[in-house]
Amino acid sequence: MSAISAVHTTLTAQEQAAQRGSLLLDRSEWGRLRLQGSPGLDYLHSQSTQDLKALKPGQGADTVFVTPTAGILDLATVYVEEEACWIWTSPQRRSLLMQSLGRMLPFVRGAQLADVTGQTFAFGLIGPQSQALLEKGVAAEGIPTKLYEHRQVEIQGIPVHLACGSGLAQPGFTLWGASEHKAALVDYLIQAGAELASPELWEALRLEAGRPAADRELTPDYNPLEAGLWHAISLSKGCYIGQEVLAKQVTYRRIRQTLWGICLQGEAQPGADIVRQGEKIGVLTSAGLTSQGHVGLGYVRTKFAPAEGWEVEVGSTTGLLTRPPFLSFPPVV
Repeated sequence: MSAISAVHTTLTAQEQAAQRGSLLLDRSEWGRLRLQGSPGLDYLHSQSTQDLKALKPGQGADTVFVTPTAGILDLATVYVEEEACWIWTSPQRRSLLMQSLGRMLPFVRGAQLADVTGQTFAFGLIGPQSQALLEKGVAAEGIPTKLYEHRQVEIQGIPVHLACGSGLAQPGFTLWGASEHKAALVDYLIQAGAELASPELWEALRLEAGRPAADRELTPDYNPLEAGLWHAISLSKGCYIGQEVLAKQVTYRRIRQTLWGICLQGEAQPGADIVRQGEKIGVLTSAGLTSQGHVGLGYVRTKFAPAEGWEVEVGSTTGLLTRPPFLSFPPVV
């Protein structure tokens, strides 16, 4: 069996497990910032695209941190507590966001920001049986069931922060807590029926879901409207960094490109041109092998009026444009 065939077989088995059971993915490398103090939420509200002030303790939402010209710095998830917020960042972006948020924070009286990634663990529990598995160790009424809803719970006496949502398009949960409890939690969840996933699985699942990644789709070269992150944007909340640029693009329909999934017939390299009928229409930003075969993500220029099912050439292979489930685009696009 070739190396590619072996990877494909392993991913297929694990993704099938995720579809019928519950897979445990270690996400400890993702950034976890802790913003203490009630003024912190107002500050985050002014620094990113989501209407965070509308959130109540126990709720959360995706938001995008952008440059003044609306270029993407990172897609993050914010979980709100009574007097604090958790900010989940991409693995490559925690230091950047610490610096970016820290510049003006000294002027926000009563707010303190800390990077607690190294002192905490994080997991994703993905699959339709994840809730049933959790109910073996947590009272059913203690498990959050609405997307981004979160609370502090104990799983067999282990203190864990539990949030509804996998960060992908599949059902699941996100768990995090103090590092000293990581091994005990892993042992319990595996005994309860979870299957430990390989590190490569997240990349395969995020390609199939269409979740954009830092240094690929999430760069200052693109904005969150183009990246299909409309669910993480408020166009009515008022002034925030990059708001004027995004509002003008929506008002005047000047969105130049949008992110698409591509079902590829073979391997392709990020950076390859996306071509249709001899004309370059976009660029490939990610590609990889999944249980569904080779899958890519890429930005396609809107002036060509791209449509789902379009046949395209990407490098030395071909593919079909798709709309992955993680991406959100309103009719205005």
